[in-house]
Amino acid sequence: MLLTRTWAPSCSTRSLRTASSWLSGRRTAATAAALKPQPVAEDYPEPVRHPLTPQDEKRLKYQRNIGVSAHIDSGKTTLTERILYYTGRIREIHEVRGRDSVGAKMDSMELEREKGITIQSAATFCDWEATNLIKNSKEKYAINIIDTPGHVDFTIEVERALRVLDGAILVLCAVAGVQSQTTTVDRQMRRYNVPRISFINKMDRPGANPWRIVNQIRTKLRMPAAAVQVPIGVEEDFKGVVDLVSWKAIYNQGVKGNEVVVSDEIPESVKALAEEKRTELIEQLAEVDEQIGEIILMDETPSNDDIAEAIRRATCSLKFSPVFMGSAIKNTGVQPLLDGVCHYLPNPAETEVMAHDTSLPTSSPQVPLSPAADAPLVGLAFKLEEGRFGQLTYMRVYQGTLKKAMQIFNARTGKKVKVPRLVRMHSNEMEDVDYIGPGEICAMFGVECSSGDTFTDGSTSFSMTSMFVPDPVISLSLKPKGLETPNFSRALNRFQKEDPTFKVHVDHESKETIISGMGELHLEIYVERMRREYNTDCVTGKPRVAFRETITQRADFSYTHKKQTGGAGQYAKVIGYIEPMEVDPETGKDVGFESVVMGGNIPTNFIPAVEKGFYEALEKGSLSGNPITGCRLVLQDGAFHAVDSSELAFRLATIGAFREIYRNAKPVILEPIMNVEVVAPVEFQSNVIGGLNTRRGTIVDSEVRDDEFTAIAEVALNDMFGYSNQLRGSTQGKGEFSMEYKHHMPVLPNVQKELEDEYRKTLPAAKK
Repeated sequence: MLLTRTWAPSCSTRSLRTASSWLSGRRTAATAAALKPQPVAEDYPEPVRHPLTPQDEKRLKYQRNIGVSAHIDSGKTTLTERILYYTGRIREIHEVRGRDSVGAKMDSMELEREKGITIQSAATFCDWEATNLIKNSKEKYAINIIDTPGHVDFTIEVERALRVLDGAILVLCAVAGVQSQTTTVDRQMRRYNVPRISFINKMDRPGANPWRIVNQIRTKLRMPAAAVQVPIGVEEDFKGVVDLVSWKAIYNQGVKGNEVVVSDEIPESVKALAEEKRTELIEQLAEVDEQIGEIILMDETPSNDDIAEAIRRATCSLKFSPVFMGSAIKNTGVQPLLDGVCHYLPNPAETEVMAHDTSLPTSSPQVPLSPAADAPLVGLAFKLEEGRFGQLTYMRVYQGTLKKAMQIFNARTGKKVKVPRLVRMHSNEMEDVDYIGPGEICAMFGVECSSGDTFTDGSTSFSMTSMFVPDPVISLSLKPKGLETPNFSRALNRFQKEDPTFKVHVDHESKETIISGMGELHLEIYVERMRREYNTDCVTGKPRVAFRETITQRADFSYTHKKQTGGAGQYAKVIGYIEPMEVDPETGKDVGFESVVMGGNIPTNFIPAVEKGFYEALEKGSLSGNPITGCRLVLQDGAFHAVDSSELAFRLATIGAFREIYRNAKPVILEPIMNVEVVAPVEFQSNVIGGLNTRRGTIVDSEVRDDEFTAIAEVALNDMFGYSNQLRGSTQGKGEFSMEYKHHMPVLPNVQKELEDEYRKTLPAAKK
């Protein structure tokens, strides 16, 4: 029989014995529970779904929650700026790298405006009167928007935004197309089942080719897609689009393109292309939508209404992505995109949101939530920020109504808190509100919680699943210049709370503070923020890579731990084996513990101590002192002493057994391998590829288009330090690259030997 349990507290021998009897009782109860027949899904009561009232349906029909995501420098923030201008939320348009020193509205942080990149996702809301060109009618919609960063180092910002959104705009550059971070964003959208519409931006750029990009969406992202617009003119002649669904030409005129002119006359220059692309759109829809498929089989022509409804059905069911075109910087094609958001993306009532009922066993099915205003409150805190008035908690309300001064319960801690202030965010500005309905995004002040906590009104036991958090891949040592002030630890605590991918620990041997994150830029930004926001100048050490260790073969152990002191001694014997373990696709875990002990050779109350010892032994491998992954320990047998055996003895026996047998399992050191994408002018192609080869890079893919080329390579992170300077030098400053973690792979034998020797030097003489 399999018994697994993790027991966390570390305590003295006396408290260990107290805990031992407690665990024994728990273990017996757990064993009895395990032997009971487990209920099947049919045994659980059917969850009660709160019906939506006509008022709910009317409000939700005109509500959209969307995110703007893309590869770095595709124009997300510029597009969001135009959306805010056309919806009347801002009066003036400011550029991301503007000369007026104002910067885009959604880049509110000083660092963002200086560097011209988005670092933190920013939320806002606006109203838009969407035009239905087929029915020639207008309807007003309320839209919540989250503008997300494109740089891979801030991927957690995209992760948590997509966790709470109902739809997204995937922005692609009309020249570069699908890039490395586009693939990451696509993976994140699929993880949270977020429907998307694609927007090919920068249609005014030389070399713009939207049809190549549409094809890339189908092949590289494996998403059925078709253009719903055809550009009127390309590059500097780009002046409008033909809407293939309503068969009308749309132009932007007036000051900053704020006047939309719709014409029934399709320009002759694009008429043949538009007819061809409309046929292609219908063919693509026929493959993913049954109703259009049936119309085509009957040799009938679908009406404009049929096409529009099919696009909406296929997009909401994640089978299709309609492709829009435009140029945010030239103020062209943004309003039709907003109409597309309203017509084709789902409202909060159309997305299925599931929660766990914590009052039922973990094996019970998840419960669907209903965005009804009078249902019990369920909301998810998805982002924390330190504001001028204390902690600002961003919250998505899935069910029920959140009111100011209301008492809410944290589902994780069980604590009851009062909501002192409720606001709707507009980048760094806020607007006080008295209540927020279901399906909306808001922020609360003065509520202590962690990112990913669920809040309820106390009448339900629902809890939402948290978001996926990637592991850090790079570390730096950090120390303040001069004397350490309380601001140093205050800043680190705050950043850890805000960003789950930013980790801080103190190295036991060197006593240095180590910060870990997703990349060099990620850590550099936090060091700079400490200087600006906390007036704490810091010195950083050489970047360190997050190496891992793993075993490559099975090894059996039989280990006895004996220690005789005054009074009761220590005695424990453990027999079993360790073996390599693959990553579990469901849980993402690659370490595990199993007990197959029969006949009571090890009492059940000591088995958690064996498991605890195993996990403790995994924290530090003996090759390089790095954590061990990809390992399973199976406990088969053992022996105990009626007086001398204790949890401490079994924990120490497991650690001893693991360390003794570890070398027999042929361990290797693993290093993070990065997916590197380099874009540079064609004349520097040989320089770039030569530079990647000298860093032991493997070229995976390369593409040449017009006057520039893209190379995608897999390179060890340890070999990537200083690459930006090398690339700048070899391409006269015209090359750029992005890097993203892919997986861990074994290091070369000579590197492994170097790392082992280096680690051995740091050990005290007794352990060498």
